[in-house]
Amino acid sequence: MTIARLHQVFLDYPIISTDTRKIEKDSIFFALKGANFNGNSFASEALAKGAAYAIVDEDEYAVTDRIILVSDVLIALQELATFHRNHCSAKIIGLTGSNGKTTTKELIYSVVSKSYKTIATKGNLNNHIGVPLTLLSIRPETEIAVVEMGANHQKEIEFLSNLAQPDFGYITNFGKAHIEGFGSKEGVIKAKSELYDYLISNQKSVFLNADDPIQLERLKTYINKYGFSSQQQQFYKISFLGANPFVQLQVEKMTIQTQLIGSYNFTNCCAAIVMGKYFNVPLKMVKEALENYKPENNRSQLIEKKGHQIILDAYNANPTSMRAALENLKAMKTQSKTAILGDMFELGDTAEAEHQQIAELAAGMNFTLVILVGNNFHKTITNLPKFASFEQLADYLKEQPLENSNLLIKGSRGMALERVLDLL
Repeated sequence: MTIARLHQVFLDYPIISTDTRKIEKDSIFFALKGANFNGNSFASEALAKGAAYAIVDEDEYAVTDRIILVSDVLIALQELATFHRNHCSAKIIGLTGSNGKTTTKELIYSVVSKSYKTIATKGNLNNHIGVPLTLLSIRPETEIAVVEMGANHQKEIEFLSNLAQPDFGYITNFGKAHIEGFGSKEGVIKAKSELYDYLISNQKSVFLNADDPIQLERLKTYINKYGFSSQQQQFYKISFLGANPFVQLQVEKMTIQTQLIGSYNFTNCCAAIVMGKYFNVPLKMVKEALENYKPENNRSQLIEKKGHQIILDAYNANPTSMRAALENLKAMKTQSKTAILGDMFELGDTAEAEHQQIAELAAGMNFTLVILVGNNFHKTITNLPKFASFEQLADYLKEQPLENSNLLIKGSRGMALERVLDLL
């Protein structure tokens, strides 16, 4: 079946399912394969549970006319997504970067949706499967789609950009994330800049943080750019007023008080503001959107528990975001400050050095207490309390409960440090 014909089927049944445990009635089930499963074998089950059609790529499973055979299910999903993207009139904002992608995406959505029918990537479904699913959630009435793109190796953003074909793009920053796949900080810059490369080659519009010298240099000769800055007059002026603990900023003499912890969230807010400005969202609505946004899912959440004011930032971590979180804690105007730091993943050959640097940085900040947990932090040379496993940390905290404190909990997702909350 051609993609054009498959798209006609999709228009009649515009819901995509990829998991038979979550089948929606009258959806199209795409039988994707994984390392430990073959989605083709679930095609008939998907139909029995209410799917209208199933897409398979192995002939033996195409046993009814409601099971459509293609050469490759994943490629069919991706090609259908691009076909649908071009079928619809929605404008696409592409978003990538080392840190803050999901928060920035949510902020942009909150602002732009004040004036436009907008959809955005759900959660962090930002890879070669998640991006197609986002594109296929665009409806005829959708005016703007905010599409988050993640990557852990070269050419991935290039692939996703060609798939989503964004009209606009923004890169949050270039940090030390996924070094194992990118090889170096220069590799990160090259990989994330693949979004710029797509936009520039197709003469599309770019949003930028003009206070980031990397972005400014990369785009200095490009005309179709719209930037924000707290310093440079030729760009939209947004001033940082502080973060104790929540980010406060000023734009066009209007003060905006957010519910976002950490000065590192200032530029995430700025990206949403400058896009609101570009799309003519009234500034009072921009203010309302930012002030009402409250982070969740372990991303810089502020939680009060058992006398502790907790900054729960346990969704992800890399050297750049870890440093920013520590500096934010240091800047907070409170007496007692505690940090529980978990391992940072996907750092490859740099893991030992990066964990040592963070341990030394944290040790020099004169906090009340810093605790390190994870195999990599356990290998560091430091006088800080350190534990190879979460279980060892749990035993320690049972014997030595934490006193009331401003408490930062930060680590990579695999560390699941939100479990610390149950130990307080």
